[in-house]
Amino acid sequence: IGHFHLAHMLGPMPLACNLGLTPLASETIVPFSLGLGGNCVTISNAVWAGMAAHGAAPDLDPARAGAALGALIRERAAAGHDPLRFAVVHPHSGHNYELRYWLAACGIDPTRQIEIVIVPPPFMADALATGRIDGYCVGEPWNSASVAAGTGHIVTVKAQIWRNSPEKVIGVRKAWADENPEALAALLRALHHSARWCQDPANHGELAAVMSQPGFLGLPPAVQMPILTGHLQLGDGAERTIDDFFLPFDKAANFPWKSHALWFYTQMVRWGHVAHTPENLAIARDCYRPDLYRSALKPLGVALPGANSKVEGALRVATAVGATGAGLVLGPDGFFDGQIFDPDEVDGYIAAQKSARAEA
Repeated sequence: IGHFHLAHMLGPMPLACNLGLTPLASETIVPFSLGLGGNCVTISNAVWAGMAAHGAAPDLDPARAGAALGALIRERAAAGHDPLRFAVVHPHSGHNYELRYWLAACGIDPTRQIEIVIVPPPFMADALATGRIDGYCVGEPWNSASVAAGTGHIVTVKAQIWRNSPEKVIGVRKAWADENPEALAALLRALHHSARWCQDPANHGELAAVMSQPGFLGLPPAVQMPILTGHLQLGDGAERTIDDFFLPFDKAANFPWKSHALWFYTQMVRWGHVAHTPENLAIARDCYRPDLYRSALKPLGVALPGANSKVEGALRVATAVGATGAGLVLGPDGFFDGQIFDPDEVDGYIAAQKSARAEA
């Protein structure tokens, strides 16, 4: 409604605004991504015990965890129990779409076999501890908070479901961006320098201390460190270090890939949030603005991807790609189920997902 010129947002939210899925929305663009990864799926101790009985292991493997969860869900249904309840932070969030993607790829229908509710991140650990929910998908440190309290287990992570995948962005009112190009460019350069500072391990202690303050996350610095180091406590003494768990800067983490926006759009269509039409596809395609990112960062001589989109899921290993300004290496971007998303084949991708859901 115009109270803010720009804001920290969930990656799909600007699309939701532009597609008419939010009240009182103004046209919003994304000239900057705030990083890759950082989310986990956490479940209660009781659900973990049930999954372990069906072969789950503390290895974060999404396929193994999903198979065990599916077996538990079927067992509970046969016994007449209520569906498990999972929480996400917002209907139009990466958390919701990646949770649904993971479940569906493992043969679990998230619209019929479980219940998905909305809970703000700071309340998720308490909701899990009191039995109001059975699991949740959220960014760190709210997963580690449950593990530290002894009330939850981390079963898989975003960095395993879809490697080096998008999460938060800077959303900007298009009208303001059009009227203030120099101010926007200066802001993007400042964010670039900030993201590079956050990526440097030498700064992680200071960053964790800042984020622990009551005005920010209000959790002890030690609980902030897992997202910065990638070293997670999973529960019951199990621990893992995850490559590229969260990247605030490296591997083009700040570049607003149009293919990221289009993948979010396909999930909005898949789960009935929006109709797939040529007009809506065009809106989604125009939401993320790599041209503004390039224009702002070019004077710094930094690596700038030569393409606006990429085939998501095609990179199995870190790969050097075409760029201007400096050399650029992108990280692996595979989906755990081996699927590929070609942003030039949106119709086919949506049709394939619709067919898979109909067969489930």
